[in-house]
Amino acid sequence: MTFLGFVLKSLSRRPFRTFLTLAALATAIGSVMALVGVADGFADSFRGVYESHQVDLVVSRQGSADRLSSSLADDFPQRIERVDGVGQAAGVLLETLSIEDQQIYGIPAMGLRTDGWLFADYGLSEPADSDPGVSSSDVTATDVTATDANATGTGSTGNSEQPPVEMIYLGQNLADRMQANVGDEVMLFDEPFRVGGTFQSGSIWENGSMILPLSALQRLTGREGQLTYINVLLDESVQRDEVDEVVTRLEAIDPKLLALATEEFVETDRRMQMAGSMAWMTSAIALLVGAIGTLNTMMTSVLERTGEIGVLRAIGWPTRRVAMIVILESVILALIATVIGGVGAAILLSVLSSTDSAAGVLQPSIAMSVWVRGAVIGLGIGVVGALLPAYRATRLHPTEALRHHG
Repeated sequence: MTFLGFVLKSLSRRPFRTFLTLAALATAIGSVMALVGVADGFADSFRGVYESHQVDLVVSRQGSADRLSSSLADDFPQRIERVDGVGQAAGVLLETLSIEDQQIYGIPAMGLRTDGWLFADYGLSEPADSDPGVSSSDVTATDVTATDANATGTGSTGNSEQPPVEMIYLGQNLADRMQANVGDEVMLFDEPFRVGGTFQSGSIWENGSMILPLSALQRLTGREGQLTYINVLLDESVQRDEVDEVVTRLEAIDPKLLALATEEFVETDRRMQMAGSMAWMTSAIALLVGAIGTLNTMMTSVLERTGEIGVLRAIGWPTRRVAMIVILESVILALIATVIGGVGAAILLSVLSSTDSAAGVLQPSIAMSVWVRGAVIGLGIGVVGALLPAYRATRLHPTEALRHHG
């Protein structure tokens, strides 16, 4: 019998105990992969908000405890665009709204200037079943007029008693969830808005969000004249080693400004850090349970096979080979459990991402990096859980072990 065959036979000797150990390990490792996958997916989706628009720098308020609720004056984008090395800048007001008549809550809402480059970058399109008499270009033009009218207070619609209905624009996931078409009316804070188009983004988070004219969202949320952050595109002539100089010039505009590269902005965001920390803290408990379960199984296996180990030692097996049997059994169990737990976690995330409450927030799959971490964790549990039993097996003297065999 080959060495691997001997190990597999040992595992199949107590099938029920092996099954329980696999179940405990798969649950522990699957929990880690699911929680870390959710945290990483959320960070990737948040990062995609900026990467999909090729944003180089994000400017927020210096010292804000939560950058996504920071507050900047809405005249900063114009001042930032005058800085040497800056190509374009666009302010964003980020809020969370609800469509109560459809019982859809916690919708990310972005306030943008509808005559700016960032709004145009979303590439608005019409759903296939929309009213052919309404086009995205038509509603965009109407929206700009309405937004300018709100901003200046001098707009004219031909009917002084009926102000124009402002437009909102829906991410494709949100539009599907609402079953909304171009031209449909949506109520926000008891105020009517009309769907002006839909957009498809590289970010799941954005696909579940809505865009409103900046002035409209400022009015609805009582944040007139405010922005949350400013997206900055650097001039094409700026080299990588010159970015820090542009950052210094941006922050010199006003001590309130904090300019960070997109990757750094996402990684240092408190929400992202808390999500990752909570995922690993919760996972640590599951990993501890899994490691203890593996230790208990392997120690019991060694004690049950004391006589068998004595025979192996008596026929000349070195202690290293005896220890490798115990460790390899544990590692095989852990790796099988990793596959089972990973598949279970992927199925769970796929199911959760299709629910209304999680649609547009969760990634429907687990990234390869999470699979790699899951395999490393499984391998680590297998080795750690087998160290004490392997040591116990190598300390058995052949004559003493043979007494148990007899």
